Amino acid sequence: MDAGGTRTRAVLAPVRAGDPEGEGVGGPGNALTVPGPQLTEHLAEALAHAVPEGLRSRVVAVAGGFAGASRTAPDEPGRLKAHAALTVALSRLGIGAASVEIHSDIEAAFASGPGNPADGLALVAGTGAVAARITSRACTTTAGGDGWLLGDDGGGFWIGREAARAVLRMADGRGGPTALAASVGRALGVPEDVLPGQAPGPYDEGSWSRARREAYRMHLLPAVMAEPPVHLARLAPLVTEAARHEDALAAGILDAAADHLTATLRALGPRPGERIVATGGLLGPDGPLTAPLTARLHPLGLTVDWVADGARGAVALARLGYDG
Repeated sequence: MDAGGTRTRAVLAPVRAGDPEGEGVGGPGNALTVPGPQLTEHLAEALAHAVPEGLRSRVVAVAGGFAGASRTAPDEPGRLKAHAALTVALSRLGIGAASVEIHSDIEAAFASGPGNPADGLALVAGTGAVAARITSRACTTTAGGDGWLLGDDGGGFWIGREAARAVLRMADGRGGPTALAASVGRALGVPEDVLPGQAPGPYDEGSWSRARREAYRMHLLPAVMAEPPVHLARLAPLVTEAARHEDALAAGILDAAADHLTATLRALGPRPGERIVATGGLLGPDGPLTAPLTARLHPLGLTVDWVADGARGAVALARLGYDG
């Protein structure tokens, strides 16, 4: 299982070798931020779709990579909560696996790299952002990953929050123009008649009157405050889209995010040629931060293996945990 801040993915695979044969998706699986009963429901949902009822008695090993969990200590709170929720979910479905292991999501992501590596560096940039040094498949040192309130610089929440801050600065006169004001406003339900670029005429700095700017702020702020803060991560794709259309402010946000991720990796003292595995919605073949991050790492003698998620790594860890 790969349980992250946005979704939980479960896969069923043969115990010895071979590709996954079943897959299921459930709600968010962060072991620290998702309430216990909800976490159990999300895990059970993903498992139920991945494992047909007739095969549930044959599951022998389960490994979960959880955001918010750590193997730094047996009584680490996220690990205990994840294990409790997973145990209940498995029991509810009649899955009595002898081996049930909790790993961090970054350990599972690293194990998803080509050849299921055991040592190197991992970087996850999705809703949050964290890097870790992995030794013998266990996370030994981390940088970043301090959550939306205190850290996760360069992650999806950080990008979405920067977008919201940018449009508010534009509205009150502290910031320059950006297409994000219209797209973020629409995403948050701001009425069309107060968005920039609407009547009268195309947008210019003088066409968005002070009254309309105040109305924009009056609608935008309550819309942001009405939802959990981490939901700002949903604005990150709007930044990517605006940057694709050469919006300078949006491009600047993505550049700053890539700088943050580079600094997070450098905090771990990477050695030239050292193995790096990266994953998350912002990274990968089509990720908006892939190219800028690659450009920043190349002078350091570092290249990256991109993986879709931690599901294949979790399969590898489950196989390692099975001694039958």
